[in-house]
Amino acid sequence: MQKKVLLLFLFATAMLSGQNRPLLYGVDDLPQSLLQNPGDRIDYIRHFGIPFLSQVHVSAGSTGITVFDIFNDENAEVNARIRNALRTLTSGDYFSVNEQLEVISFGFRLGERGYVSAGAYQEADFFAYFPKDPALLAFEGNAAHLNESFDFSDVNFTVEMLVVYHLGYNFKVDSKLTVGGRFKLYSGIFNVESTNNSGTFRTEVSPDGPNFFRHFIDDFDILVNTSGYASLNGEDSTVDQAGLELLSRSFFGQNIGVGMDLGFTYKVTEQLTLSGSVQDFGVMFHQKDVENYQYKGTFQTDGIEPLFPELEPNESAFSYWDIFEEEVDRRLVDETLTDPYKTWRPLKYNASVEFGSGTAFLPCDYLIYTEPRFTNLFGLLFSGVSRPKGPTLGVTTYWDRKLTDNFRFRVSYGVDAFSLTKFGALVSKRFNNFNIYLAANDIIGFTNFANANSASLQFGMQFIFKEL
Repeated sequence: MQKKVLLLFLFATAMLSGQNRPLLYGVDDLPQSLLQNPGDRIDYIRHFGIPFLSQVHVSAGSTGITVFDIFNDENAEVNARIRNALRTLTSGDYFSVNEQLEVISFGFRLGERGYVSAGAYQEADFFAYFPKDPALLAFEGNAAHLNESFDFSDVNFTVEMLVVYHLGYNFKVDSKLTVGGRFKLYSGIFNVESTNNSGTFRTEVSPDGPNFFRHFIDDFDILVNTSGYASLNGEDSTVDQAGLELLSRSFFGQNIGVGMDLGFTYKVTEQLTLSGSVQDFGVMFHQKDVENYQYKGTFQTDGIEPLFPELEPNESAFSYWDIFEEEVDRRLVDETLTDPYKTWRPLKYNASVEFGSGTAFLPCDYLIYTEPRFTNLFGLLFSGVSRPKGPTLGVTTYWDRKLTDNFRFRVSYGVDAFSLTKFGALVSKRFNNFNIYLAANDIIGFTNFANANSASLQFGMQFIFKEL
């Protein structure tokens, strides 16, 4: 059974990428770029998105293994493939899934220099480090690892689902500098997180003891916090009821939080532009429908030493297991609490440098109508997301070409922990005031999902209006 559980974990997470979207960063004629950098330059005067279709984003990735590593035909024995995967993965490897659905999006110019944008989107984020030592213990047992410590600090994961309501303001200070900010109100739907765990398990040979082996559980402190889970875990709860309950929390759910985005764009010269942003500098407060599961303590045991005396007809066998279980309960505390807790949102940050070249033309700029624009833009983007064990980082280079005022494409090459050959492409086309775009990152992964470490897809449609 333990091998089946581990196999299920590996299969489920092998195709689970970061939340950064380098293909949309700095695309000044798409409103979604303001979600990446509220201080981005824009060239439209108002917009409103098609509800639930203005932005649909899904990304997934694994730094260590793929589905192919487990289910390939090179080795007929699946246990051998799992064992090889276990040996390959480290506690620093991670799996990630991010999904975002824009519910509503709109914006309009305010005054001569300002632009207001607002909306709401639903987001789900899963991030887990590979629990190297616990997985090895579950799959291989302790017999092959005598005198070795299994570190349970490897258990480190976060899962959250929420709705984000946001209001942003973009201001063009002058012909060189544009700044912006966005206030966010988080409405929590579901959260499970377990970080900063500690404790080790070790088995030693003890030839002089009552049993041949002695087991040590040292300084265990495992805590799993949940919100929005307890009410879904009732005895009478069904899948349909749970689904309706989650849906009911989509609009101002039980737990709330606040956050902000900040960004800027600065034109150093006519051709050279610098920009940067931080997203989701915010915190969630989990106070309702909260359950915490804690397991802590220190324990040493030689196991059960059963004796089998001759019993009279009216005598019962000695309850060895009950006594052992009582001793474990005294030494290792297993509690279910309802303590409120808070979680910080994964902070995302971007910094870019962009160089324009090629024949310039005059766009419909909302502030300076004679400002030249270049048909070719070459950029370098550094991005990252804060995670429990440190940031996940990536570097992307791109070529952005605007063939006409209504048609644009971007191709990119990136490097991150998932892949050293991350090729991406974006196409954006406008039909009068109606715009549609499609972006795919790590295109190589789309040719063979089973053997891909990551893949990302994003598309949307909206109405965008420019200056007449």
